[in-house]
Amino acid sequence: MKQLAQYQDGRLELQDVPPPVAPPGGILVRTACSVISPGTEKMKVEQARMSLLQKAKARPDQVKKVIDTARTLGWKAAMEKVRNRLESPTPLGYSAAGIVVAVDELNTRFSVGDRVACGGAECAFHAEMIAVPDLLAAPVPQGVEDWQAAYTTLTSISMEAVRQSGARIGERVLVMGQGLVGLLATSLLKASGVRVMGVDYVQGRLNTALAMGAECVVNPSQSKLEEEVRAWTDGYGVDAVLLCVGGKGRDAADSAIACLRDRGVMVIVGIYDAELSWKTAYMKDIQVRYSRSYGPGRYDPGYEWGGKDYPIGHVRWTENRNFESCLHLMKSGALDLRPVTTRRAAFDDVVTVYDELMRAGNVDIGVVLAYARGDGSWKMGDRGNSSVAATPSAICDLPSPAGADSLSVIGAGNFARTMLLPHVKGKIALGTIVNATGLSARHVKEKFAFAQAETDAAEVFDSEGDALMIATRHHLHAPLVLKGLAAHKHVFVEKPLCLTRDELTQIDAAMQASKGSVMVGFNRRFAPATLALKKALKAVPGPKSMAYHVFSGPLAPDHWYANLEESGGRVLGEACHMLDYACDVLEARPVSVTAQTVWPAHGRNAFPDSVTAQVAFSDGSSFQLIYSAEGDFAFPKETFRVFGSGIVAECENFMSLSLFQKRKRTVTKYSSKGHAEEMAAWLAFLKCEAAHPLPYEQSRQSMRLAFAVLESIREGRSIALESSSD
Repeated sequence: MKQLAQYQDGRLELQDVPPPVAPPGGILVRTACSVISPGTEKMKVEQARMSLLQKAKARPDQVKKVIDTARTLGWKAAMEKVRNRLESPTPLGYSAAGIVVAVDELNTRFSVGDRVACGGAECAFHAEMIAVPDLLAAPVPQGVEDWQAAYTTLTSISMEAVRQSGARIGERVLVMGQGLVGLLATSLLKASGVRVMGVDYVQGRLNTALAMGAECVVNPSQSKLEEEVRAWTDGYGVDAVLLCVGGKGRDAADSAIACLRDRGVMVIVGIYDAELSWKTAYMKDIQVRYSRSYGPGRYDPGYEWGGKDYPIGHVRWTENRNFESCLHLMKSGALDLRPVTTRRAAFDDVVTVYDELMRAGNVDIGVVLAYARGDGSWKMGDRGNSSVAATPSAICDLPSPAGADSLSVIGAGNFARTMLLPHVKGKIALGTIVNATGLSARHVKEKFAFAQAETDAAEVFDSEGDALMIATRHHLHAPLVLKGLAAHKHVFVEKPLCLTRDELTQIDAAMQASKGSVMVGFNRRFAPATLALKKALKAVPGPKSMAYHVFSGPLAPDHWYANLEESGGRVLGEACHMLDYACDVLEARPVSVTAQTVWPAHGRNAFPDSVTAQVAFSDGSSFQLIYSAEGDFAFPKETFRVFGSGIVAECENFMSLSLFQKRKRTVTKYSSKGHAEEMAAWLAFLKCEAAHPLPYEQSRQSMRLAFAVLESIREGRSIALESSSD
């Protein structure tokens, strides 16, 4: 299928990419029409065409992330991550309509052949096929054409702004900015019985505003806005202002406040960094509200991707119900989209359309892209999983060398592209790259020379003789490992191995029945600093004490790690690294653990975010972990100390190792956190050159320890670990 791709140097390409598959509980849609929003999408292209310095000035938050990465992984790795970001294509588009061609088995609302309106910058791309979760799609009623339905998402942005204004029948509202969103808001206000004044500096847009239902319009360059409002409102001021503008500063906000009545409402709709004049806003006692995208549910992964709708008695207008409301207005004729539709073009000409939109003086408002209909069918092929008959075998501590012919990979995120794939490219034949988005799959295929790109992981399990790398989000690890073992593959899976004890038990059984193997991505074991440390500790008799401190930083509520169902939380998602490291360095079996949270696991985070754990080992060694979200970013992310007989070792971010022995300090610098060495060791196993570098039983032990930490937190007591199974 074809999809529009944007590169970070501003290039746009129409690319052939693998078709997506319906997400869990979602649908697969053959696109009929999509809409370009010139304001938002031109801004994305303009930002992409900025120089690196301009990008840095525009996004200081991203610069901070690069600096933080450099502190923990070194500047080489940090710049490689930046380079990967800049060279990776990104999709454009977020408002479309089409026909359902496949339905996930968990979905009960839609059927193949249904016409639907789709939204979301994460899925409703300018592409011939789109995979959409249930609540980001709405059925298109009879009487609404495809090109109209394609406006649904954009219209919902305006509808949510109108709802935030609280405007009622007969009230007067000022809409500042008559771009596409402003014009749609003008029409929706008119349909609600509200009187509207439209404001813009472009006369053509003001003419369109009148056609969309504005009672009057004002060009501030030709007349004084405040005086026009005073005359229109009998001196009172407007009840509400919708700021549908972009940029920053106080001019637009000051004008809006000056036009508001006492205790009026200002709604910020566009990407506008407002600065308010305190005295004027205070004396009028105005309310300032931000309108977030399509409505309640937006940016909530549980709602959008988990299908967990909000009860109508608690949240009357969710983003999905806004979709349906907009479609009803289109059907009734109360929302006429013809005045804002200034261009219609074939999807094949989309690159040319964008080039014309970027030209100075372009006056397009809404641009509809029409897609070839074809014969109405879409063959997805037989993608059922096939399993080779398993020969029972015991879980082996040291599996025999593998002899894999090639490597396939599921998950093409920035971590895989930066930390894993560069170390296997050119060293083993690369088979299939699988990613949920075809655009990324195609990019990684070309960059690393994979034989093919797919969006359906079933393609990987149908083939025999190749190894498998899993670098997806955590909740997919165990299911994919189980499928890989069933197909007798040698599997590398990024940590964690699994998210529940039950999944671990299933993997135990699968290992017994499989000719394959499992290696978990505990890269710190393979870091050069680790090898030097373990060599020094070999000569030290008796138990050791180890203290490991991690400053992870506060977890943003919208980060996928904050979604417990996807990540498993920070203990399973990241602290498992440190728990595994203790087992490796101390070379003893953990026998008990006592853990607690520093901040209570309630409120914003319903799971442990800052944790301390004390682990006792079979030889008398001890390990203390302080994993904290609280601290300061000037402090290193990871530091640890090991105390033994006649030795103290101190390490910072695996970049610096200090050994204190015989009253002397020796400092050695390193540049790797173990990813390259980890991949080299696994490839040696796959090529029959070495034994398995990380036996399954060791990874299993580390996961059991992580589960015991969570159990200790839940039960408020010390947890004993049995020698074999819990």
